[in-house]
Amino acid sequence: MLMSLNLMDITMDHSQIEARAASLVEAAASRSPYERMDGTLDEAYAVQRRYVEMAQARLGCGKPVGYKIALTTRAMQTMVGVDQPLYGQVFASRVHADGAVLQLARHQHIGVEFEVALRLGSDIHASAIPHTRATVAASVDGLAVAYEFVEDRNADYAQINAFSLVADNCWNAGVVIGEYQLLELSADATTQLKINGEVAGQGLAGDALGHPLEALAWLANAASAHGHVLRAGEFVMTGSSIRTTFPDAGDRYEFCVEGLGALSVAFA
Repeated sequence: MLMSLNLMDITMDHSQIEARAASLVEAAASRSPYERMDGTLDEAYAVQRRYVEMAQARLGCGKPVGYKIALTTRAMQTMVGVDQPLYGQVFASRVHADGAVLQLARHQHIGVEFEVALRLGSDIHASAIPHTRATVAASVDGLAVAYEFVEDRNADYAQINAFSLVADNCWNAGVVIGEYQLLELSADATTQLKINGEVAGQGLAGDALGHPLEALAWLANAASAHGHVLRAGEFVMTGSSIRTTFPDAGDRYEFCVEGLGALSVAFA
């Protein structure tokens, strides 16, 4: 059965939300393997909100400075039993510059995704009328080539579900974002990944929800349903246009988006 957003769909009390968030923070601190949790999507976002608050102190993550969108393809949504994408938040300490070297030993099992990031120049508030690509476009003051790192905690992908993914902040473990540019990006702009100089994947900028601005509109509606205002200065990771890869130490990646340029990252 697919799960949809329903703001009345919360039966957990405060102590249950608190306990689940605390267990996820402890799992991150102790590098414990993934364990499935069950509940509704609304409950999962309530746990995520508390997890984000706890992680700032317990894990030293810094404040949230942006958002990531997960499950931007129908195949991935079906795999975890939802009818929509999901979102999490990105901490300040997990934002890295172009040319960063990620230390794999500091993580359990890192995947890499290949995205376009959007930076907001003005707030996007909740609206009685659903946000659309047209209504959010004016809030964007830059686009950039970007990577997202996802920590799957050695999950068995046959066992993952939407509640566990959302509650665990959609597995975000960091991002690398290139230089922002203010331009119009075509959904047909090509994307390409090279690993150690060899082409390893290709896609289109519109492969994630049709266009990065469509992804932003989705997030604006979903986040406002949970009381979040998208703030000026924050960024949004709009979803991967190339299948997730799992790097080895010594690998060097170069990801290019037509019209935006290229961005590199290495792994040690």
